[in-house]
Amino acid sequence: MSDLINKALEFEKSKLPITSTTERIIVSRKAKELILSLNEIYKENKDPEIMEIMKRLTAIKQRAEKRLK
Repeated sequence: MSDLINKALEFEKSKLPITSTTERIIVSRKAKELILSLNEIYKENKDPEIMEIMKRLTAIKQRAEKRLK
């Protein structure tokens, strides 16, 4: 569990360059994967910290997807 949270925080802190379409897709998929994994943990223990991490990752995902459409 904490390993997954650490991965999510690491992903969030890394300033990934989102310049090309391929990079946008990669960032979006990675964020989605982390969000879904964190959601499974959140369902079990309802930790508000996990919800905040998911919200921040969702914002990153939306930023990456904004230019794809």
